[in-house]
Amino acid sequence: MSNAPPKKAIRNPGPGPGPGPGGSAAGARGPAGNTVKFARRTSSGRYVSLSREDIDMEGELAADYTNYTVQIPPTPDNQPMMDGAEPASVAMKAEEQYVSSSLFTGGFNSVTRAHLMDKVIESEVSHPQMAGSKGSRCAMPACDGKVMRNERGEDIDPCECRFKICRDCYLDAQKDGCLCPGCKEHYKIGEYADDDPNDVSSGKHYLPGPGGMNTNKSLLARNQNGEFDHNRWLFESSGTYGYGNAFWPKGGMYDDDLDDDGVPGGDGALPEQKPFKPLTRKIPMPTSIISPYRIFIVIRMFVLLFYLTWRIRNPNMEALWLWGMSIVCELWFAFSWLLDMLPKVNPVNRSTDLAVLKEKFETPSPSNPHGRSDLPGLDVFVSTADPEKEPVLTTATTILSILAADYPVEKLACYVSDDGGALLTFEAMAEAASFANIWVPFCKKHDIEPRQPDSYFSIKGDPTKGKRRSDFVKDRRKVKREFDEFKVRINSLPDAIRRRSDAFNAREDMKMLKHLRETGADPAEQPKIKKATWMADGTHWPGTWAVMLKPPSPDPLYGMHDEEQLIDFSDVDIRLPMLVYMSREKRPGYDHNKKAGAMNALVRCSAVMSNGPFILNFDCDHYINNAQAIREAMCFVMDRGGERIAYIQFPQRFEGIDPSDRYANNNTVFFDGNMRALDGLQGPMYVGTGCMFRRFALYGFDPPRTTEYTGWLFKKKKVTTFKADPETDTQSLKAEDFDAELTSMLVPKRFGNSSPLMASIPVAEFQARPLADHPAVQHGRPPGALTVPRPPLDPPTVAEAVSVISCWYEDKTEWGDRVGWIYGSVTEDVVSGYRMHNRGWRSVYCITKRDAFLGTAPINLTDRLHQVLRWATGSVEIFFSRNNAFLASRKLMFLQRVAYLNVGIYPFTSIFLLVYCFIPALSLFSGFFIVQTLNVAFLCYLLTITITLIALGILEVKWSGIALEDWWRNEQFWLISGTPSLSLSLACCFSLDTCHQ
Repeated sequence: MSNAPPKKAIRNPGPGPGPGPGGSAAGARGPAGNTVKFARRTSSGRYVSLSREDIDMEGELAADYTNYTVQIPPTPDNQPMMDGAEPASVAMKAEEQYVSSSLFTGGFNSVTRAHLMDKVIESEVSHPQMAGSKGSRCAMPACDGKVMRNERGEDIDPCECRFKICRDCYLDAQKDGCLCPGCKEHYKIGEYADDDPNDVSSGKHYLPGPGGMNTNKSLLARNQNGEFDHNRWLFESSGTYGYGNAFWPKGGMYDDDLDDDGVPGGDGALPEQKPFKPLTRKIPMPTSIISPYRIFIVIRMFVLLFYLTWRIRNPNMEALWLWGMSIVCELWFAFSWLLDMLPKVNPVNRSTDLAVLKEKFETPSPSNPHGRSDLPGLDVFVSTADPEKEPVLTTATTILSILAADYPVEKLACYVSDDGGALLTFEAMAEAASFANIWVPFCKKHDIEPRQPDSYFSIKGDPTKGKRRSDFVKDRRKVKREFDEFKVRINSLPDAIRRRSDAFNAREDMKMLKHLRETGADPAEQPKIKKATWMADGTHWPGTWAVMLKPPSPDPLYGMHDEEQLIDFSDVDIRLPMLVYMSREKRPGYDHNKKAGAMNALVRCSAVMSNGPFILNFDCDHYINNAQAIREAMCFVMDRGGERIAYIQFPQRFEGIDPSDRYANNNTVFFDGNMRALDGLQGPMYVGTGCMFRRFALYGFDPPRTTEYTGWLFKKKKVTTFKADPETDTQSLKAEDFDAELTSMLVPKRFGNSSPLMASIPVAEFQARPLADHPAVQHGRPPGALTVPRPPLDPPTVAEAVSVISCWYEDKTEWGDRVGWIYGSVTEDVVSGYRMHNRGWRSVYCITKRDAFLGTAPINLTDRLHQVLRWATGSVEIFFSRNNAFLASRKLMFLQRVAYLNVGIYPFTSIFLLVYCFIPALSLFSGFFIVQTLNVAFLCYLLTITITLIALGILEVKWSGIALEDWWRNEQFWLISGTPSLSLSLACCFSLDTCHQ
């Protein structure tokens, strides 16, 4: 399969230019500019609106809006829909099914091909969104393909004769005159045979999709020139044109449309304008704690200044070498302490209001009458490389926690990057997608926390606490049994793949030997057959790219009440988020840039496929522990001023650590102290897993508004980088409007040659804006703009996604230099966050009441010291690179600059710490001390410094909320990890364990 479009157009043409996922989100307009409101009738007889109208409720239109609904009859330019949804073209559903059931391969100088898979894993697959799900066979002779299926997994019969046909045979039939192979009659394009658009007696009103018209027309209604013959169409269907026929539906459009007399509309009174409700709130620290904390910082600063001055003026003339060593170390310690304490002068707490988020984005309103979710899309990245070091069961359970997150299913997509290209990881992800068919609806039905099955079933205590449904115990027992079987299948995958591959390789050897015997060749000269890894369907493992779960339908899909079903999900939405497995192309001679390169590949392929304006990245051993965490993060970026936030950093929490935390794995002083303090400045640093990014910020653009700090006093200067025209402020901008230095000629040099990727940039920028529901929101989007369903996947889109992850794509581009994750450093996370802050972006630290994410940490000292060594190596690389905070721009706040400067300088403290640790021994052997005589001034300085240090420690424990024991463990391990000698670290660890015992 090439990148060329398919034989038949399969995607509905966009309804027009616009920022929404499907083009323009504006409602349909009549030929005279009149506003038209579309609606459909539900099974209960209630009318629900389908289109999003930007209705001005201040004028005469309000009464018209509340009084009647305009129903549009089907015309050639206005084809009917099925059950109120968009025109479900059979060809479109066929292509969507083809994408979800294929494994796509491709790369540099190679054509992208799709391998259709009838079987992905050994076990049976039942969920309709997953590749390889069960279905009927095609009725065409000599064809073993599966028939097309709808979103519920039921067979699609494009003809009233119910002839079973697969996707390829259906496309061939359309090419050969659009005749059904069964009854030899013409197919009815865009509608099912048993749905007559002119039959209104059944109570179904067929209406056009929101924002546009379908272009499918009857083949019989076309003349010789291919133009539409309106008279002939009127004769065939007895249709009538016009935009009239306004009527009052029985029961009203909404429940509140009827007055006391049953007349819709009432008096047409305007609804009261609701006051602005913020989504977040900044909570300053109590004055009784933070004020003394700042005072003690100032006191200790002056005491250190006086002490060092006294030390310099009173040298030990008998041992200048010892005095010099001590004074240099003490000067460095004072400087390092100052760099660490200055950014902590303004710590803050933050809170979110999830009820207001639901009210603004998921509650029916004039701009969103049908109550669809108006939240932006989210792409979740999970990276793994080696299934031996990173168990696939851990990765699979992480995927399950993501799929079960409390976020709109149609707005969520999960991407798994397997840099090892292992079939073991691929089949483990397929097993996880199959088990998600049970686990995700179970979590939604009973409000399960945490939504990682292994952690959930390991919780000690009463599982029925807080559960209201009477069938919870029965459902939990069944899901527990299924999860145990799931773990058995995952753990047996290595042996299953090995046995399968050995069997298929032996079969290939027998075929070759048989061929040699038939041709009379010498068996001793048998050519060596290259051993291959075989998939479950009997084909070679290409090790590239696949769609595990196709995008869900825009409307809720509830389970069937069937005795064959394991659990009753009749009142639960059983849709699953899109799941994509990706293994990027690797070739000799190309620098793949390790994890940063894998993350950038995920950014590009997700931009082509789902283009979620926000990205959440995870390590494979971190899972979602709080299903509401994503919504809490969205509160910050969707609130007033959220357009300036580049990322939301969550604290990293770990499980499986010993209660005493002897190696300070929790690192609570950093995550609850330092990061909370930076949140009061320009924002916390990016420290890896558990961070939600704005996609537009990852592309290397500046924020719409920023602040520059100029002069010695760092005076603030407001800078606007986007257009400030109020008439165009809520519209999508072009690429040149984002960056003054960027032209149409330089866009491919920065982002590559992918046109869909470049076209997705303004869409992602627009969809990430907060709602323009308040005059103070200077860079927002209109409400309801993201309620339009996005189009399904098609083969050209998938082929483009495969192309942008090939090994050559980043050549001569700015990926890794300005765009995406930054290359060239072991700690690419800190560098990437620094680049965003340096361009004027801000970040937010999100601490939830229930830990948002949980992961694993090193359990022994050797691994812990290797981790610290890697961090220190990355910090030294930052210090000796252009990412040094000394070279930062004027958009970086002074105290934020100090914090980044401390990141690059703190590893050098180990040198001075090691020297200072030897001073007592040198004093003992030489008989000299760092001072010539122990006088009162020296002792008073030491006493004051010690008292202020203890007071600062106590106050820091108070405002950060950490335990005193955690603070003390952190101080102990700081000494251990700060000493470069491994033997000394092991000795300290031994003494620490002895004290613990």
